[in-house]
Amino acid sequence: MTLVCSEMNKTARISRRDFIKISTDALFWLSGLLALGGLVRYFGYLPEPEAPTEFELGDAAGYPAGSHTIREDIPAVIQNKAGKIIAHSLVCTHLGCTVEEKGDGFACPCHGSRFEADGALLEGPAQRPLKALRVETSVNQTLTLYTRD
Repeated sequence: MTLVCSEMNKTARISRRDFIKISTDALFWLSGLLALGGLVRYFGYLPEPEAPTEFELGDAAGYPAGSHTIREDIPAVIQNKAGKIIAHSLVCTHLGCTVEEKGDGFACPCHGSRFEADGALLEGPAQRPLKALRVETSVNQTLTLYTRD
């Protein structure tokens, strides 16, 4: 398997040792390029922007006594109970699915948890009621909802 040159037959042969060396060098270069590509992707990662935690709900007069309004963009339900504005998250406390309005309460479409209209737990697998959200009224009667404390 050595290099053979003759006037009649001008074929070049490579030794087994040279073939293995070239093959391993090519594999090392390829793995290095793949690792470099991974580093470029790692350092170029841009995380998703955080979801907003503060929402303007508008004028308090838009929520008359006894009303409940579902805001799917938050997701939350805003209720006016005897002149007091309260809000509850529509995210199920079991695994984070968005609950849907069913009758006079809410039901989780993923695993069947059920909640009363005021967020109280009726039936599991969820172990806690819907999270109460903070609503503040400004001096000009504008409502602001906060999803984090």
